[in-house]
Amino acid sequence: MPNSSPIELVKTGISGLDAMLYGGIPAMNQVILAGGPGAGKTLLAFEFLYRNAKAGNTSVFFALEETTDRVIANAKAAFGEFKDIDDLIKSKKLVIDGEDPSIALRSASGSTTTQYEFGKVVSDIESVVSSTGATRVVIDSLSLFDMLISDPISYRRSILALSSNLRRMGVTSLLTSEMRSPERKKLTFKTEYFVFDGIIVMYETGVDEKRMLGMEVIKMRGSRHSFITTPYEITPKGFNVTSAEEMNL
Repeated sequence: MPNSSPIELVKTGISGLDAMLYGGIPAMNQVILAGGPGAGKTLLAFEFLYRNAKAGNTSVFFALEETTDRVIANAKAAFGEFKDIDDLIKSKKLVIDGEDPSIALRSASGSTTTQYEFGKVVSDIESVVSSTGATRVVIDSLSLFDMLISDPISYRRSILALSSNLRRMGVTSLLTSEMRSPERKKLTFKTEYFVFDGIIVMYETGVDEKRMLGMEVIKMRGSRHSFITTPYEITPKGFNVTSAEEMNL
């Protein structure tokens, strides 16, 4: 007899985005959050963890391209209404694990060393998740792996290994990724990204001075989702996603 149990959905805490996702991200899914420079990928990922930490879910932000202090400072600057960031960090509901990327890049020379650096990052992620009991994870960003591992085959294997490890840890995760172009018509993905359960894209639409930020769910394994490109803005109170689904509720 088939299992008809409903899928557990993890809310992002961003109402318009949750409406686009028809309630949230399926628990333990791994989702690529892709976009061009300035789209707000890191901030959206941070808000996802912030909202979940406030809801009582231990959340960990792994910053591969920024120091811990820098991540916190940027979040506070963008989200002036998030007054309890320090309290959540102090209570260990929100854990920020940052690192200067130049350290890994300086030490990486040759395929053996780069594989070691990649393995060290994955090991560190697993250690923090295990010690904190985290159920929500952000990795910001996959671009560092791209710089560390120049061989396409090795890179693909490493990404597949990362996906396998996150699945084994049983966490719901967002992984940010830089797009070559912020325009929808030039949208492309690396083949290996499709091993992940979901892809959400943030890009610029329109022309000249009429450009605006837009968000689209490309896929979300295990659940229904919107196929409508939705405008959004970043405010001191968090992301404001103007989804058609939310307006129709």
